[in-house]
Amino acid sequence: MNTDDAIILLTAGTLATACGLLGPFLVLRRQSLTSDAIGHAVLPGVVAMYLLTGSRSSLLATLGAAAFGLLCVLAIDALRRTRLLGTDAAIALTFPALFSLGVLGVSGFASGAHLDLDSTIYGEITFAPFRTMSLGAVEFPRPLLMTLLAVLLALGFVLLSWRGLQTLAFDPEFADIAGLRGRLIQRLLLMVSAIVAVIVFDSVGAILVVTFFVVPAAAAQLVANRLDTMLLVSVAIGWVSSFVGQRAAVAYDSSIAGMIGLTTVGCFLLLRLLAPRRGLLWRWLRLARRRDNTGAPARTGADSAQPKNTSASA
Repeated sequence: MNTDDAIILLTAGTLATACGLLGPFLVLRRQSLTSDAIGHAVLPGVVAMYLLTGSRSSLLATLGAAAFGLLCVLAIDALRRTRLLGTDAAIALTFPALFSLGVLGVSGFASGAHLDLDSTIYGEITFAPFRTMSLGAVEFPRPLLMTLLAVLLALGFVLLSWRGLQTLAFDPEFADIAGLRGRLIQRLLLMVSAIVAVIVFDSVGAILVVTFFVVPAAAAQLVANRLDTMLLVSVAIGWVSSFVGQRAAVAYDSSIAGMIGLTTVGCFLLLRLLAPRRGLLWRWLRLARRRDNTGAPARTGADSAQPKNTSASA
């Protein structure tokens, strides 16, 4: 493994860590698609920053995207709390509206700007080793620094809010009754998730961000019985998927982000089949064992009624 491959792997692994620390809470709260909604809702922020400054700077575009990412999650939370819409409906209502606003902004006011969303927001992890920034006299890969920043933000939030997050994940009403400020923690969770997503969109691309927020957490839920274990398993699945996917992409000369995403889904399917107690194979074995213990299958109602009819006729 050369230096460029190591940088890509470390970038993907640190991204998996940041998303793996927040993703389980989103999955348990049935808000996992929030990360995908943010990916669509940031477009008007990019357009707005260009119209205000006339610059297509990646930093300015990220700031604009962050502002609209926060607006997106706050709007979703506000709609959900009205109890008129479920979480899925609130997400489906919010991000198309913001995305459509961005499309109108591009076509109406910035059609000649040649905004390249691939380079401003939806980045590509393959280019991580070549996008550097100076820290003193040393050049560091900027995507790796951004994902490390995301890890620090996610880890700090989880450590500071652990008790409230733990209660919120399973009993949000009790979190409010117990004085743990469940509503505030819920909003902070969405806001931190939005900031993490926008920070790393530019560095690794939307595919990996959405994948690492949702799939490792869903897979970890199949094998973990405790919340802290679920977080650790989610992060571990992300790192394993990053390593296997990156090496497979190099071997088959294919997209690194796509291969890592596919490997992550493969991990989920493997655990769905083999996970103790919750896996399909475990359930099949348990049903087979139950059939062996009970012997022949029970007779139907028609079969059991037939001898009575015969004796009556006799």
